[in-house]
Amino acid sequence: MNQKELSQLTDKELLEVAKNNKPSPIIDAFFIGFLVGIIIYGAAANAWGFIVLLPLFLIYILLKKPKRYQVLKKELEKRNLEKNYD
Repeated sequence: MNQKELSQLTDKELLEVAKNNKPSPIIDAFFIGFLVGIIIYGAAANAWGFIVLLPLFLIYILLKKPKRYQVLKKELEKRNLEKNYD
């Protein structure tokens, strides 16, 4: 969701989205490490192609998640809802 979509949500909807999008850095780090392992295995086995591109795409998505969360936190702060969020 971008800033424009978040600003159109009601307060209740915004709090619901925030509860569902809490980051979990330990789990994300595990998956990124696992995907890097798949890429290294693919490179060692000379299996370039889909086996390397899919993990790279998934790593990109996992790294983009905290940025979306920060946009959501800014919208919560703008509406003074961050105290209702925790």
